[in-house]
Amino acid sequence: QVQLAESGGGSVQAGGSLRLSCAASGIIFNLRTMGWYRQAPGKQRDLVAQITRDGTINYADSVKGRFTISRDNANNTMYLQMNSLKPEDTAVYYCKANAWGDNYWGQGTQVTVSS
Repeated sequence: QVQLAESGGGSVQAGGSLRLSCAASGIIFNLRTMGWYRQAPGKQRDLVAQITRDGTINYADSVKGRFTISRDNANNTMYLQMNSLKPEDTAVYYCKANAWGDNYWGQGTQVTVSS
């Protein structure tokens, strides 16, 4: 079993920054690709960024140059540093991890960016 817990969300003005964290617990020695997804009201859940265990990274075009994903394998934690935030970044952000051939999701953390 894998449990994921996001933290670090909140409200910020446009141009500001937030850092999200995702802490994994449980049977986690087989964690593989992890990623951040977001879902705004009335929209589908979309990939923001993902990172493999060995550090290969992919970003959505909308966040390239503004967001940075990283992971600390020793502490079983993934991060998303979000800079130059825009109102369109407002969404619930979810942590996802692949382990044991299955996907696991956190409960999400709200990010609100005001203009």
